[in-house]
Amino acid sequence: MSMDSELDELRREVERLRGILPERVDVDPDDVEQGLAKLVLTLVEFVRQLLERQAVRRMEGGTLTDDEVERMGLALMRLEEKVHELSRAFGVDPAELNLRLGPLGKLV
Repeated sequence: MSMDSELDELRREVERLRGILPERVDVDPDDVEQGLAKLVLTLVEFVRQLLERQAVRRMEGGTLTDDEVERMGLALMRLEEKVHELSRAFGVDPAELNLRLGPLGKLV
């Protein structure tokens, strides 16, 4: 691909993004707090899901004792409850706390 065709492709992509993005962003203090809470809760939920998957792999691999399985399950359950509790407190739907991974789809 030549340099001119790469530049043309880049220009087209910038124009496409210009059409998608709003020209102006209105900042409302209430929305900022909720948006930040949603971001943080989404990241916590992402880490929780990764820990849960790792725990399942370890459990299936037989590297955890029954006591460790019990404690880990309880800890993950409490973390999930706390994420849902905080979501409600900030007016965020817990179902929205899932990362969209582009062509790969959602995390879960």
